[in-house]
Amino acid sequence: METIENFVANTLNENIWKIIPVFLLAAGAYFGIRTLVVQIRMVPDMFRSVKEPAVGKSGENISAFQAFSISAASRVGTGNVVGVAIAITLGGPGAVFWMWIVALVGGATAFVEATLAQLWKSRDKDGYVGGPAYYMTKGLGAKPLALIFGIAITITYGFVYNAVQTNSIAEAAGSSLHSLNPNIAPDASWLKIATGLLVAALTALVIFGGVKRIANATQVIVPLMATAYILLGVIVLAINISEVPAMFGTIVEHALGIKEIAGATLGAAFMNGMRRGLFSNEAGQGSAPNAAATAAVSHPVKQGLVQTLGVYFDTLVVCSITAFIILLSNPAYGEGVQTANLTQHALSAQVGEWGTHFITIILFFLAFSSVLGNYYLAQANVEYFTKSKAKLNIFRVLVVLCVFGGAIGTVPLVWSLADTFAATMVLINLCAIVPLGGVAIKLLRDFSQQKAAGMDPIFHRDSLPELKNVECWDGTDPECQRSEVHNGATN
Repeated sequence: METIENFVANTLNENIWKIIPVFLLAAGAYFGIRTLVVQIRMVPDMFRSVKEPAVGKSGENISAFQAFSISAASRVGTGNVVGVAIAITLGGPGAVFWMWIVALVGGATAFVEATLAQLWKSRDKDGYVGGPAYYMTKGLGAKPLALIFGIAITITYGFVYNAVQTNSIAEAAGSSLHSLNPNIAPDASWLKIATGLLVAALTALVIFGGVKRIANATQVIVPLMATAYILLGVIVLAINISEVPAMFGTIVEHALGIKEIAGATLGAAFMNGMRRGLFSNEAGQGSAPNAAATAAVSHPVKQGLVQTLGVYFDTLVVCSITAFIILLSNPAYGEGVQTANLTQHALSAQVGEWGTHFITIILFFLAFSSVLGNYYLAQANVEYFTKSKAKLNIFRVLVVLCVFGGAIGTVPLVWSLADTFAATMVLINLCAIVPLGGVAIKLLRDFSQQKAAGMDPIFHRDSLPELKNVECWDGTDPECQRSEVHNGATN
């Protein structure tokens, strides 16, 4: 096992992650320039778009907010609690700065990939389905690339990332029980097995119910748990308000190499901030577009804006809260990997022992919602390959088994595999969205022109007849009929 861990972490990841940050930042900068920094100048439109309900028969379509919740369920999870702790212990406070940068720059990338997913989505019996495999096939005409991506995301989100979630739940639960009873070892095998069985059973209960059950679950769990976590973070900030300016100064100084401590060099801060930032917000990875495509909206750009808002919510808000809790507790850096236990100890130092158990509860629900979100992203790609109900059920069983297996796996191996597969997805997805970026620009222009004319933007494929293989957007869907849109169905 140690040999495998060393190969994945030191051979694969150390090499591939020398180029991934460069590609991500270059793509984000390119899209930011071409869209005139859409990720910043259209923030008000993001909030307007996320509030729009689905039009059509009750319960038939997924709203912009429900699609946002599915993608947020995948984003907001262990990456926000555990990933930030790993980044800080290995990269120092400066890693937080680079997490912010990858979110701000990557916001433009998230806009482009989600907009493309909406344009080339397809209809099925449950509503809409789409994602990178669809825009690679229909937009780029690169079915072999779509097949490779479909396999990569199915493995990544169906198996690897879900193992990460239960691995973190088991670790946090071990820390909590150990603090209550020192005779219980934090890494007790029976505890890991029990945690794996519990999460696997809950996962099976939801995922065998279909996408609507997933959407209904995540739109409740994610906002509730994230809000509770954010509020507690605000309390910690208020308690330490006099130290906050110095904390921000420390983040910037370490990010720019002005100060370095305990092995947390400028390079370590940059690399760990980029890795954990990508794992958390997924901008450019091609995962969130699968959820974005399911929304019933009147214009593809609307869901592109909603998904950009998801990147900000994940990294600039939730990840930052974790970082602030940890940094205000004066942690040690460069002394090896610390995960949920670092966040737990930091919070308990601020608010008392109950903080340890609070993190365990929050992490359980956020990680569980991530399992559901991850599953759906993988399912969308399984359905790209086959519509067979039997094969889909086999896939669901394998997901449940991986959810259980993650609880008993080692932390370094699970997170190293996550980094490897994340990098693979980024490389494949960028090969598609960079050449297709001009299409998203045209859609943004169409959206902006209608807004300037005082209309609620509605897209029809005849508006851009040069775009081929656009299955939807023919004006027959309720959300694309102006009478429906202006009769109070949307804002």
